[in-house]
Amino acid sequence: MLTHPKPYSGLKASLLTQHGKESVICPQLLDSNGLEVVHISGYDTDELGTFTRDIPRYGSQLDAARKKARVGMELSGSMLGIASEGAFDNDPYTGMLAWNYELVVLIDDIRKLEVIGFFGGHAQSTSRQVSSWDELNALLSEAQFTTHQLVVRPDDEYHPECRKGIKDLESLKEAFDWATNLSKKGNVFVENDLRAHTNPTRMANILKATQDLSRKMNSVCPECESPGFWITERKKGLPCSSCEAPTNLPIANVWSCVKCAYKKEEMLLDQIKADPSKCDYCNP
Repeated sequence: MLTHPKPYSGLKASLLTQHGKESVICPQLLDSNGLEVVHISGYDTDELGTFTRDIPRYGSQLDAARKKARVGMELSGSMLGIASEGAFDNDPYTGMLAWNYELVVLIDDIRKLEVIGFFGGHAQSTSRQVSSWDELNALLSEAQFTTHQLVVRPDDEYHPECRKGIKDLESLKEAFDWATNLSKKGNVFVENDLRAHTNPTRMANILKATQDLSRKMNSVCPECESPGFWITERKKGLPCSSCEAPTNLPIANVWSCVKCAYKKEEMLLDQIKADPSKCDYCNP
């Protein structure tokens, strides 16, 4: 990695969001990169997809982020655009926990390149079908209500009508009664509101993805001096300290440029030999 005096310092970028993401993205990129990020409104980003499933997402997670960045650039006339997009799934370790993947992209039309920050971590994403107010009350601690807001809809998760952004007991009771009256069987579906401004756990993950983007923006290719020079591959094969056979532990990182074809392999000097417990031959 080539050190460089902040290649984006003194420049401006647009950020299109209607869910409060500017509160974490703008200060981070200004402090770490010297980039002034200007919040852009005037476009309903829900048109590109909603977590409440009423509007399907525009393409992949990255497609949606790129679209937001481009719209923000068009509205502001900027050559630099920032946007973020989240996704939710089961965790990659046990497959049993809710997991949040956050992506923050920089589109740079000055240098004709794109840099992507990423983070995956715990999600606050509880959902349940309930049939009484007592059942709903028992769920509130798990859903971290009221610090995290809720969505309520009649029947099940597929009902077309819902109430979003529920943040206090009075509003929750009103939404519960509304959903119960519309329900065919008296059931109500309750879930965490996953929009960034209603879900502090997700907002913290967006900050971490922005920090990842920030580091990549300040990492410059030794060959062409383009920002975004970062690790794209971890080579496996660290030899076992007992039998010398290659293991699945990393032995080197491969750094790549987002603009030119330059790559650099960097040996992990602190990883000299693998413990035999990590070896398929010594510990099959």
